[in-house]
Amino acid sequence: MFLSDNLKFQIENGVIKLVKCGNMENLQSRFAEVQLSGGNKDSHMGVKMVNSSEGPQLKLVSVKEEGNTIEVVQKSPQTEVKTVFVGYEDCDAFRAATTVTNISEEPIVLEEVSAFTVTGFGGKNAAQKADNFFLTQFIQSHHAEVQPLIRSFPELGLGGEVVQAQKKFAVSNIGSWSSKESLPVSILENRETGSFLMFQIESNCSWYYEISDLDEEYYIYLGGPNLLQGGWCEKLLPGESYTTPYVALTFGNSVNEVVGELTKYRRHISGLNKADAHLPVHFNDYMHFTWSATKQEDAANCAPVAAQMGSEYYIIDCGWHDEKGRDVGTEHVFHYLGQWKESKFRFPDGLKKTMDLIYSLGMKPGLWIEAEVIGDKCKEMLDYYDDDCFLQRNGKPVHVWNRYFLDYRNEKVRTYMTEVFRQMIEDYGAKYIKIDYNQDCGIGTDRNASSFGSGLEACSAAFLEWIHDLKERYPDVIFETCASGGMRMDYKTLSEFSLISISDQTQYLKAPYIVGNILIGALPEQAAVWSYPFGNDCKTPADVSDNRIVMNMINTFPGRLYLSSRLWMLDEHQLSLVKEGVDYYNSLSEMKKRALPYFPNGFTRFGDRGVCSGLKDGNKLYLAVWALQGETTVIANMEAPVKQVKIGYPSVTDATAEIVSEGIKVTFPETNMAVFLEIELIQK
Repeated sequence: MFLSDNLKFQIENGVIKLVKCGNMENLQSRFAEVQLSGGNKDSHMGVKMVNSSEGPQLKLVSVKEEGNTIEVVQKSPQTEVKTVFVGYEDCDAFRAATTVTNISEEPIVLEEVSAFTVTGFGGKNAAQKADNFFLTQFIQSHHAEVQPLIRSFPELGLGGEVVQAQKKFAVSNIGSWSSKESLPVSILENRETGSFLMFQIESNCSWYYEISDLDEEYYIYLGGPNLLQGGWCEKLLPGESYTTPYVALTFGNSVNEVVGELTKYRRHISGLNKADAHLPVHFNDYMHFTWSATKQEDAANCAPVAAQMGSEYYIIDCGWHDEKGRDVGTEHVFHYLGQWKESKFRFPDGLKKTMDLIYSLGMKPGLWIEAEVIGDKCKEMLDYYDDDCFLQRNGKPVHVWNRYFLDYRNEKVRTYMTEVFRQMIEDYGAKYIKIDYNQDCGIGTDRNASSFGSGLEACSAAFLEWIHDLKERYPDVIFETCASGGMRMDYKTLSEFSLISISDQTQYLKAPYIVGNILIGALPEQAAVWSYPFGNDCKTPADVSDNRIVMNMINTFPGRLYLSSRLWMLDEHQLSLVKEGVDYYNSLSEMKKRALPYFPNGFTRFGDRGVCSGLKDGNKLYLAVWALQGETTVIANMEAPVKQVKIGYPSVTDATAEIVSEGIKVTFPETNMAVFLEIELIQK
């Protein structure tokens, strides 16, 4: 839809108000909030962001509509506030950001700035019907990403008992892992009307949103960090400006619809590049194989089999670099990160020889790097870098889990790391770079910044600007982002990277609980999922069942196939199941770039006995079904009647799929099995 279908404004006495936002109408709301240090927050509800010093003073300057962009400029005595809305013709979504400029003759300090605020979710007097409203938040943790938490507004403390309550419900991220506790994505539902609103905040560091009531109407405040949540303030000299992160909103009448609209929107901003356009298969030697100690003989053993299975890329993970730490165990290797020189101990014939081996097998090689840190015992780099090359607080470098954090605002950092990447790509021959980030720096840095939070924003932005330059310099190289799995799953990051490792979950029977929801966090084209058929608990091929191989492959089908483990230990039959899975994955790639997520039974949670998650492409539905926790029968509920269903993978199975009144019933001969279905729907 066009932007004008989603946003409508009304101007009265020099004040512009938002009167329609998607499926919300008659709003009469202010949509920009700005709080200045010393400004009067004219309410005893001072904890709420909607009662800002500048918001009530804003007067309209101009409204400019060009193409599918609307730019609204307002002014208060000290600030010019410009909110830009961008729409897209192929989806019911828009994005918004706000820029504040100091138009006074004195410095000002920003304490809070909304990217976008809207009041009126649920209509007038909505707080009197609080039981109708629900929020779905997606909780994050290492090895347990994208877990839904659905609560009614009264359960959030927003019960509407008084006209304007003190209570607000707020969710924030503070630090450089943008999604370590919660995705910057949530869904609001009005069960009385059956309407849904979904939003995401596009920040690769700290962010914030709050929901509360204002004169019996519910509002949503979306933005980056602020003074209370993120230690953020921004000093602006006369003429200087600050711009918030973008936020995006989508609308619909079901979960599948709003997730689908957000998916279509994300395709406009994703970081996929030409080299990654066909969604190639990657093998990475880390999971259930080398862990943090890759070495020359590992590639010699496994690369030929990875090539035989159809991998286009072979990525050498942690351990190819540096000499120090080799005698103290791999758990201490991170103390010595930073030089990024090849390890003669692990690659005695030189890293280039192994990279050339990968090329000779018809694959393209890749390398791992943790580009934003150095180890706390890496004396060479500690001697090389100056104090201002590191994130600091109170004059001391930030020190977390044996790492110091590099400040990419510093030219010396950028120059050294650019040369590192040049060497990895041009000298060693890497066509794939996995950029990991295994710790959070916390609230930020006060060096060369107005505050800890603004320093973190500046450093985080500088790193992505550097990545953007690398991508332009090396357009034939795929760049992956990872942060101990999915701890940096946001669409500021994913607008620069081709794909993301969505989790480091090491148990394949737990992976479906993450994969079942992962398309909430990332596009199917970008969500890389590990497949490790020969796990650490396996000693011989007899320890690996067909069901184990099949589930490992199906775990990846809703997203990107990220193959790993000691494949050369599998027997011929087992390898044929892997190869069949790779071939089947490849057959889905074109569909995957246009299909939309589909959750027939809603979201999944750890411990569920049956999991279903898929992709809908017109009247075709491709659905992964897992039977777990002792279950042998799973029913997938269908919104539309089913014309036919077949099992696409594996080609040989004792499982059956049949059409029933509720949708599709899958029966397995035993638990801990999975199938991937191809379904033809009858369009209503």
